[in-house]
Amino acid sequence: MTDPLAWLTDLDGVPSAYAGTRDGIDVMLRDRGLRRTSPEMTAESLLRGAHASAVLEGSSSSLEEVRAGEADAIAADAVRLSASMLALAPLLKTAPLQAIARLHTVVGSSSLGPEQLGRPRDAASADRLRGVAELLVSGTSAPALLVAAIAHADVASAAPFASHNGIVARALERLVLVSRGVDAKSLVVPEAGHLAHRSAYESNLRAYRDGGPSGVHAWALYGAEAFAAGAEASPLRG
Repeated sequence: MTDPLAWLTDLDGVPSAYAGTRDGIDVMLRDRGLRRTSPEMTAESLLRGAHASAVLEGSSSSLEEVRAGEADAIAADAVRLSASMLALAPLLKTAPLQAIARLHTVVGSSSLGPEQLGRPRDAASADRLRGVAELLVSGTSAPALLVAAIAHADVASAAPFASHNGIVARALERLVLVSRGVDAKSLVVPEAGHLAHRSAYESNLRAYRDGGPSGVHAWALYGAEAFAAGAEASPLRG
């Protein structure tokens, strides 16, 4: 089987960027996490991620409001998803289409009818989702962080669902890190990394969608920086 990301891992700057970011994440998780990790820290990471993802989706709620249960509808949807998403990590390995559909079903349940939940908008959207699923089961030798970044960008740029596409894409990215063993306890906050670099995040997503191979290359390089920022946002950092 052809490796779908082999061309990208050969491009200038990509291998070194992802190797450096992965080393930084591994050091943080090993040095700070072994003795201090707790379910409460995972919950805090998920809450921070839900807030950041909701803001990127248009929420105006602060982290303090989210923490107090006073979030607006978008943030409330993101928090609801964060509470159940890690349970989908095993399913992502074996049936990624089902896992992605479940992400959307959970996050969209407050605003969409049953006929829209977890279902792509049209045939083209279904094709794009199948492409993401094929990537996730392809056995690519690309770094797991890069696989996560590409899966995120594919879903976000295709906008395959009737709502909440960005939140689903960012949740999928986090879930790939969990399922592939980069961050098994989900202590990195990649969503906060994207929020910290919001203008670059949004411009590089547009480049991924519209810019051909050079846009994909730009997104890949951006992704390594965003994951590093997500590690800095971890509750392990304080």
